[in-house]
Amino acid sequence: MTDEPLDRWAARRQGRLRKPGELKAITLGAGPQRAAHVDPGAPRLILEWDGFAWQALTTVKNYAEACRVLGRTLEAASIEQAETTGPITGRNPLAPGTGRHRKPRP
Repeated sequence: MTDEPLDRWAARRQGRLRKPGELKAITLGAGPQRAAHVDPGAPRLILEWDGFAWQALTTVKNYAEACRVLGRTLEAASIEQAETTGPITGRNPLAPGTGRHRKPRP
C-alpha cells in the first residue's frame, strides 16, 4: 500500500465535508423522523450547519414553505426524493417474476 501525500488527502477530505451555511429541514412531529413527503402539513424546523453542529434557524408552517426557504421547488424536491429512494422501474415489484425466490405457479 502506498501512502498518499497529506496535502492531497486533506484536499480530498475537505471536498467531502459539509459546507458551513448548508440548510436542512426536519419535521416537528411525534415519532421518529420520516421522509419529508410523508406529512406535508406538519411544521418544519430549518437548521443551518455552522461547520461544527446544526443550529436552529427558524420554523415554517409546512413542507411547501420549507422548500421555499431551502431554495428548491416542490418538483425538484420530489425528484431528489425519488433519486434517493432508488430507481423507478415502472413495474410493480410484487408482480409475478422468474427469480429464484419466486414460487412456481401451479
